[in-house]
Amino acid sequence: MHILVINDDGPPSNQSSPYVHAFVHALQKTGHHVSVILPHQQRSWIGKAHFVGHVTKPTYFRPGTLHEDDGTTHPRPLSSEEDEEEWVLVNGTPATCAQLGLHHFFQDKPPIDLVVSGPNYGRNSTSLFSLSSGTIGGAMEAAVCRKKAIALSFAFYSRDHDPELIAGACRLSVKLVEHLYNHWDEDADLYSCNVPVVADVENHKVLYTHALQNYWTSGSSFQEIEATEDDEDPQSREQEIRESEESQSASAQGKATRHQHRHFKWAPKFSDIQKSIDESPPGNDGWAIHQGYTSVTPLKANYRHASNISMGEIKLSPANSRSSAPVFYAVIDADPYVLPLIHSALSANFPTQSYGFFDSLARLPSDVHKLLQIMPYESLDFTHLLKHPTTTLANSYIIRKALIRKHYLHNTITSWWSKHPNDTSLKGHVPLTVGFEVDYAEFLDEALVECWELKESWEKDEREWWVLKPGMSDQGQGVRLFSSEEELRSIFEEWDEPDSEDNEGVETPPAINGQDVIGAGTMTSQLRHFIAQRYIYSPLLLSSHGKRKFHIRSYVLAVGALRTYVYKDMLALFAPLPYTAPGASSSDTRSTASDNPIDPRVHLTNTCLQDGSREGSVVRFWDLPEDADNLPCHWKNDVLEHICGATGTLFEAAAREQMIHFQTLENAFEIFGIDWMVDDKGGPWLLEVNAFPDFKQSGEALKAVVQGLWNGVVGVAVKGFFNPGAVTEEGIEEERFGMRRVLDVDLGRR
Repeated sequence: MHILVINDDGPPSNQSSPYVHAFVHALQKTGHHVSVILPHQQRSWIGKAHFVGHVTKPTYFRPGTLHEDDGTTHPRPLSSEEDEEEWVLVNGTPATCAQLGLHHFFQDKPPIDLVVSGPNYGRNSTSLFSLSSGTIGGAMEAAVCRKKAIALSFAFYSRDHDPELIAGACRLSVKLVEHLYNHWDEDADLYSCNVPVVADVENHKVLYTHALQNYWTSGSSFQEIEATEDDEDPQSREQEIRESEESQSASAQGKATRHQHRHFKWAPKFSDIQKSIDESPPGNDGWAIHQGYTSVTPLKANYRHASNISMGEIKLSPANSRSSAPVFYAVIDADPYVLPLIHSALSANFPTQSYGFFDSLARLPSDVHKLLQIMPYESLDFTHLLKHPTTTLANSYIIRKALIRKHYLHNTITSWWSKHPNDTSLKGHVPLTVGFEVDYAEFLDEALVECWELKESWEKDEREWWVLKPGMSDQGQGVRLFSSEEELRSIFEEWDEPDSEDNEGVETPPAINGQDVIGAGTMTSQLRHFIAQRYIYSPLLLSSHGKRKFHIRSYVLAVGALRTYVYKDMLALFAPLPYTAPGASSSDTRSTASDNPIDPRVHLTNTCLQDGSREGSVVRFWDLPEDADNLPCHWKNDVLEHICGATGTLFEAAAREQMIHFQTLENAFEIFGIDWMVDDKGGPWLLEVNAFPDFKQSGEALKAVVQGLWNGVVGVAVKGFFNPGAVTEEGIEEERFGMRRVLDVDLGRR
């Protein structure tokens, strides 16, 4: 679960807030993802208050050693690269913490499942405590925000903060929190729980109770003081109140004189509360705490206990049981766009208590048995993956360049065709492609010696265009159009050209019509491998979308060794400007590119290269019109069928013919983004294969498409690994998740 922890006692302090750090640590140790936002100082007895007209400001707390007051507070947060635990402190109330924690902080993390307010330093039993409790007030604020909330209080009997007693109370509290979350009664808005800090508390009874209705009976709860005491700070006064809770006698009565100038301070009479408990029948929260039991009081969001819940004992797992330990742990590191989608997919496919979250491998408990890694390729612990083939799952194969490097992809396809000349699933869907290597422009002649297709093209009377792509670039970088050897040479010469005499040897990035398409500092010798693809002259142009060129992004899931799925909900990515064929404005069929500059906004459909607003650049493929020009009404279904057939063959070609460069693993899966250009006959043409595709290019409006993809990825790949009995049959995968299985081969890589 993702649990938000707030309190009313402020940051860790042996004097005023001795329990919160130990409780957060216990939650984390059990595998829960915990976010913490607390008042920056003591805010007890404040109920569900907010400060009107008050500007709330955060500071940032880095907790130190358990049970030591060595945490530090800082005015600015840590950077995203720094791997250190950090809490938020605000100069507000517990209710303020609930609001800010739910709606303003922690938005880059998965949705919050539960709010725990506490553990309070002292009990919150009976109505006299509850009505003023900042702990319950914070939980009440979360409840009125429609979040499950638990107010947790520790009833102490000694100020000697024994770490063993605190640890026992925290372990019991974690189990209780998990139990209540998983057995939440629909009549309860929140629960108020009181846990005694006593030896062997984990073996004491845990009871559902009602809140004892009691009253002040001994007169005023304010005490007259000397004016010199008026400046005493609230935290010091709170300390006195806690001391008086241990031993309280009747307070002295002040004389009432009309309009006499006097000062007063809050001095609640705890003897009234104890008397009401002693005189009450069993079953209420005050009685339970007095017996050394843990009380659980279901409340409505109006301070009344929920009346439709049966009272009685709650049976938790034994103290030495590991039943609350997650089935597996998940270490997830993704950008803010996709991170909540992954968490939502896990929640949809697994019971919440069956997995625990961590954002760093360094924070994993030492006794982790099963592990899911979803992280960028460079961050994955492949050593751990290979050492634990049956218990660890990762979101990437170690080697897959047979697909994702353009020159390797070309070799994969040509190798397959050489052994399967009658293959029809890929043929007709791959543009004519030529591969070559160039270190510097001066060696271009040597590189093109065996590029017969290019030379034949240049000798034709009719001008033909080609697309140049660096083999190892991504996001459209380095893509150029050319139609002659002179134009190709000028591209490489431009890349090799120094920026200026002052920066001799520093290469400038190439630009098309003023737009950089390779990052600064890139040079030909660093790219080296290139392919040239024959330009697709007759792309499908839709009147409904301004006759702009577009390509299809299909998402493909590869699982184990090897099942491959095509996600049916595809995207269409449009160029920003209406299409005109390259060279169309020139009457000279052999004019150079410099005579007729190529505007990338017409020809390049990759949204990474588009500046400004991208509105209308990415749409759902199935929302495209059925009545495309000169195509039958079922053209989109035909496109999907062609893509599925070609994808299955492509992955089989990589797995069988390029085993060195595509090494599948049974305990890995990977999502690929494959780009296809559709011609005016409705035929898809393979452009490239991308690993770890940039999902945020889909935009906010199409998050549902990406969410559906991750639901399928978790349902098919992750659930199938950690819960093999839940593996769905072919057809059910498509019906439930929109995943079309296009390849299922056993490569024997166990």
